[in-house]
Amino acid sequence: MLATVIAVILRIFSNPVANMFQKKLSSSALFTNFYSYLFMSLGCIPFIFRVDWSGFSAEFWIYVFVAGFLCSAGTACSIKAIQIGELSVLGPINSYKSVVGLIIAFLFLKEIPSLQGVIGMFLIIYGSRFIFDAAGSGFSFSVFKRKDIRLRFASILMTGIEAVILKKIILLSSVEISFFMWCFMGCFYSLVFILASKHEFVPILKNQISYYFMICLGLATMQLSTNFVFERINVGYALAFFQLSTIVTLFFGIKFFREKNFGRKLLGSVIMIIGSILIIL
Repeated sequence: MLATVIAVILRIFSNPVANMFQKKLSSSALFTNFYSYLFMSLGCIPFIFRVDWSGFSAEFWIYVFVAGFLCSAGTACSIKAIQIGELSVLGPINSYKSVVGLIIAFLFLKEIPSLQGVIGMFLIIYGSRFIFDAAGSGFSFSVFKRKDIRLRFASILMTGIEAVILKKIILLSSVEISFFMWCFMGCFYSLVFILASKHEFVPILKNQISYYFMICLGLATMQLSTNFVFERINVGYALAFFQLSTIVTLFFGIKFFREKNFGRKLLGSVIMIIGSILIIL
């Protein structure tokens, strides 16, 4: 139990750290995504030769390729949203992932949410109105006119579905192997997206190396801790725990990027976190 709690804490802090340095980078979201996965993949190479890859079923590889596509596309959308939007808005909105996770987990894994979980989902939706109001968009469908909001919700949908598939991969392999596949598939699909878009090559500048190091450290910690937690508790509940990172992201946005309307955003975030806690219960 203690190991699971530590993994959740690592997950709560590591994702906002990665997001903060992603926002600091002004380069292409596609290349930011590709370089991050590339460096993590290179770090995995010494370990992959210890695995007997011939023993995995066709089902495993199908899940790996589908999850890789969803994760890479979702991450690219998230990076672009973070670069053009506010961390203190986009962070709390990520709480919708627990709603997506509960619904998808119910449909595919037969994980049935409790009454508190359903109430929690409604609180997450209600709390988000304060976030949108603070952002000056208002709580209406017109909020989707903002590109950063559209990209963030696209990311939430794709990574929410990917989270459920990821649990399937973990059940068919292990925490470590699913992490290796996450890195390699993310690198592969990121490169495919770059080639398909015919994007001009964007090199890494010397002053960006430290940023990429922190992004890779944050993402690797985030994914390993995510896999560890998914192995032990329901996907929907795990995603609810992870939404506590909302407060961390909110503070990062205010402190490092001078984003405004802290009070209203904090109120909305707290309501959404209460919703996440109800989902946990």
